[in-house]
Amino acid sequence: MRAVIYDGRAARYTQDAPKPACDVNGGQSLIRIELATICNTDREILRGYRPDFCGVMGHEFVGIVEESSDAALVGARVVGELNINCGHCLYCRTGRPHHCETRQVIGIDGHDGTFADYLVHETRLLHVVPDDLAPEVAVFTEPLAAALRIVEQVHFDPAAPVALIGDGRLALMVGQCVALTGAPLTVIGRVPEKLALFKDFSVAQLLEPAGTYEVVIDATGTPESLPTALALTRSEGTLVIKSTYAGSASINMSEVVVREITIRGSRCGPFAPALRLLERGLVVLPPVEVHAPDDFQAAFDSRAFKAALKFH
Repeated sequence: MRAVIYDGRAARYTQDAPKPACDVNGGQSLIRIELATICNTDREILRGYRPDFCGVMGHEFVGIVEESSDAALVGARVVGELNINCGHCLYCRTGRPHHCETRQVIGIDGHDGTFADYLVHETRLLHVVPDDLAPEVAVFTEPLAAALRIVEQVHFDPAAPVALIGDGRLALMVGQCVALTGAPLTVIGRVPEKLALFKDFSVAQLLEPAGTYEVVIDATGTPESLPTALALTRSEGTLVIKSTYAGSASINMSEVVVREITIRGSRCGPFAPALRLLERGLVVLPPVEVHAPDDFQAAFDSRAFKAALKFH
């Protein structure tokens, strides 16, 4: 089968990857991938973010179930969560399965991902896509779920100002999820054309940081923005870090202590409400720029808001 594989140093395209075997008796499903979109985390893997990972890349997808431990799913269009948890460890038993002590993450850690013709995944982690939701929309479920995670973690006072640093793909969805809380949102970015997409749901779009905010969300995907994000956060406010990247970041922790700032990391989120938001059309999405699998490098290099590999 066709696949984009990371070998620990670089990504390569092949037509000879083995089709994965599906254990339907063990609770698995075989999914024929339709679209698999590229996330900034995939790009960071190429920069060394997950040096121990080798295998098929990718974790955002929409596809058709061909085999399944749940016969009712065969033929259904689905999306799937990326964290495979054990169900037995301390974190799984206490409602924190995304932090499972032995978790695997498709396309990132210990499990082949979605940049391939086929993916084998745990049936319990699949979500059926509503019939009237196009694949080009459904494929945004995973990043939208990640955006919703912030709303799960942080209380947003509708009268308290919020700053979002970043004007990219994830930031566009984070901004809309925050705006649904009623909080006044200011977006800080670098590209005027991208900032224009935030106008309908933010009170301001800035090219240069200004003022201070009760909640600041860093969704830039780079460590260089963290000092700015900290400076924008009010004393006793909350700084949410939504970026993953290779390498380390440096901030003044004494400032965090003296100003009593809460720092929250934020990762994966809930799929079911993300699908509901997409089905109801409550989130505006950019078009998906589609590439053939053998043109994966162009997709990785794309400046579009969202690039995808089309397999079927």
